[in-house]
Amino acid sequence: MKSHSLFPSRALSVLLLLIFVAALAHAQFTFQIGAGVGVAIPASDYAGTTVDFYNGTKYGLGSGLNLQAKTRFGLLGLRLTGEVDYSSFGKSGEAQPGQGTIDLSQKVVAIKVGPEFYMGVPFAPVTPYIGINVALSRFSGQVQFQGVAKVPSATYDLATAVRLGAGFNGGVLVKLGSFTSLDLGVSYDLMNASDKAWEDTNRAQDQRLDSYIALNDNRDPLYRAGDEKHFINNARDINAFQVKATIMVGL
Repeated sequence: MKSHSLFPSRALSVLLLLIFVAALAHAQFTFQIGAGVGVAIPASDYAGTTVDFYNGTKYGLGSGLNLQAKTRFGLLGLRLTGEVDYSSFGKSGEAQPGQGTIDLSQKVVAIKVGPEFYMGVPFAPVTPYIGINVALSRFSGQVQFQGVAKVPSATYDLATAVRLGAGFNGGVLVKLGSFTSLDLGVSYDLMNASDKAWEDTNRAQDQRLDSYIALNDNRDPLYRAGDEKHFINNARDINAFQVKATIMVGL
């Protein structure tokens, strides 16, 4: 009799499991992967001129190439994206009017994860979307000084730095075939939304060069007005726009 009393509960459990499996089988499942190219445009304190860079107010970088690999996963109404971006930035110019030249280059590799939200357009092969993400960005690069006051002429590597940030994106998916679409998107990335820091990479000496060979997006703790070696007085925001086109393949 005891075994018979357990039968209804076991049967109900099996029935619920079958219903759940059936629901998954009929749920809208999507998976896409792709790669693309675009342009990366520095904004806020990441832009500016080489004079700004020399004065420590901005990074003075210009637009460059952006490459990305992207994946998109959707199940039961939840859509997540993962993206790996490579962006290059650079600029050349004077340190001060008529006094020496600076050649800047920076590279950023970013890993981004976040949801996307879609807006269907009836009877049209396009799907607009918006999204948000968290991102981990790795910065590297070089700076070359030639005939610049208070800085030895040479090419210097930028100390590698990692920052946690966030981003906002939007775009439109254009259906090209049964398993292919074109993702036309734009994004605005706050690449150092947290973890701003000051790093003295040349502790053996105290010189102006120290301010240029690390990311140094926070205020110099040794700043003093009029000091030629410790002259960065404010934290600096590293933001950028991206405009890109990505071919996506999948369900």
